[in-house]
Amino acid sequence: MDFQELLKIMEALRSEKGCPWDKEQTRESLKPFIVEEAYELIEAIDEGDPEKIKEELGDLLFQIVFQCQIAKENNEFKVSDVIEKISKKMIARHPHVFGKADYKTADEVLLHWEEQKKLEGKMRESILEGIPKTLPSLLRAHRLQKRAAGVGFDWEKVEDVLKKLDEELKEFKEALKTKRQDEIEDELGDIFFMLVNISRFIGVNPEDALRKTISKFIHRFRYIEMNAAEQGKRLSDMTLPEMDRLWDEAKGTGK
Repeated sequence: MDFQELLKIMEALRSEKGCPWDKEQTRESLKPFIVEEAYELIEAIDEGDPEKIKEELGDLLFQIVFQCQIAKENNEFKVSDVIEKISKKMIARHPHVFGKADYKTADEVLLHWEEQKKLEGKMRESILEGIPKTLPSLLRAHRLQKRAAGVGFDWEKVEDVLKKLDEELKEFKEALKTKRQDEIEDELGDIFFMLVNISRFIGVNPEDALRKTISKFIHRFRYIEMNAAEQGKRLSDMTLPEMDRLWDEAKGTGK
């Protein structure tokens, strides 16, 4: 089965004799599914399971085909137009591969990428434009900071970043004393933003780091739950030292 067969399946689902659910869908109604499928793909990549990656890639591809089918029904564009546009864009933005340009580093490639965007008419009043507001906050902060760092708005060494984090922590502690919720929220946001800056500075994606930590937390907490059940106890019946001991045991399993 090839890509054309997938397009035919999509057309059949949206046809007069197709699936009632599929026929009711709109661009707006499908947005949550696009996000969900993208994150399920990321989870599969994290797990390193080729079969699951293959399945989730298919689910995400189907959402793209779905959007293209709706556009075709509206006489706006076809999937072939989407493929042609991205193909031309990739060729234009990679003259070092498809032309005679000679870029030696990734930074040189990114510089050309931005210059090419300007030629394509994507002029920006600010270098911070073009980063979707709908991105998860950690990822959006990371992208914004990276843009700013690209023009020199950055620290020289990690010690300077850590010093700034200490300043933000001090301001947060002062805000706690005031008991004013708006100030506390503001200072806590500054701490999160600084932690993202640290992760960017040392080359760690904050979204990936937090996602992996969440997975560790779930594994270790489940270990506590299972051990409590084996002992015939409820978690509410266990003392904090008992749970801490099981938590340390879970850490010893390497996850």
